[in-house]
Amino acid sequence: MISTTCSTTEMVTQGKLQISNSDNVEDKSSGGLGCFGWILVLISLIIVAGTFPITVFMCVKIVKEYERAVIFRLGRITDRKPKGPGLFFVLPCTDSFVKVDLRTISFDIPPQEILTKDSVTVAVDGVVYFRIHCPISSVANVSNAHTSTRLLAQTTLRNVLGTKNLAGTVIGPGRDITQYAGENDDCECQKSFDDRLTGFNRVQEALDDATDAWGIKVERVEIKDVKLPQQLQRAMAAEAEASREARAKIIAAEGEMKASRALKEASLVIAESPSALQLRYLQSLNSIAAEKNSTIIFPLPIDMLQGFMQRK
Repeated sequence: MISTTCSTTEMVTQGKLQISNSDNVEDKSSGGLGCFGWILVLISLIIVAGTFPITVFMCVKIVKEYERAVIFRLGRITDRKPKGPGLFFVLPCTDSFVKVDLRTISFDIPPQEILTKDSVTVAVDGVVYFRIHCPISSVANVSNAHTSTRLLAQTTLRNVLGTKNLAGTVIGPGRDITQYAGENDDCECQKSFDDRLTGFNRVQEALDDATDAWGIKVERVEIKDVKLPQQLQRAMAAEAEASREARAKIIAAEGEMKASRALKEASLVIAESPSALQLRYLQSLNSIAAEKNSTIIFPLPIDMLQGFMQRK
């Protein structure tokens, strides 16, 4: 997986260099439309001028605020910049244009079978948000920018998440990491949480680098669902239940220890004042009588019977 990711990065870098070099060569070699091209443009202008009232509806085009138009004149991109928003003029015989939407687009990544680093097979699906920041590159450098980005997202997700452990794949942003580990395992769980965020960033960076030559900016990559095998789900549920029971027993034992210490301190305070014990008896009697019980227990101090015992 790691070698595949590295090779993909190298291919993307080489592709960028090749595209930039080819663009430079093309810019230097193309001096314009040529003599025959300008003749065709002049003829087209004459036709437009001769049929002006009719061809005006064919020459004037409108693009919306979130759109741009890439104009091709005799197969070449004019001015190396898109037109819009608003009105723009095209020649009906020699010009053609392609509209490009600049709004953010989202798509779902189909469930991908991924073998994690600890040899666990999981099905992961996600969502990608991207937008086109360079309309000319999205039209000239790739045949279908949206489809290419979808396919690249699937392979990138498999390659990147295949280098992560199961814990770094399951625990995601927005979830309480303490429900996956106890208080003594917070460091390990936080490390898995950081690995998950790092995995997201790596997927986004790999997609952004690969689609930069296509004029696409990947804004966000999120994992929607991680489907585990049924046997693994039962094993993880049993482990989590055992961990919760262990923590419950520890908490109960700590409570008993604190209660015993409090009772010890209370007994020392009561032993210093015998009247405090009698007040405690009366308070207990008040609590019992408030519940409307048919039987009332009145505590009798044993000190009152010592006088009778000494007479006998």
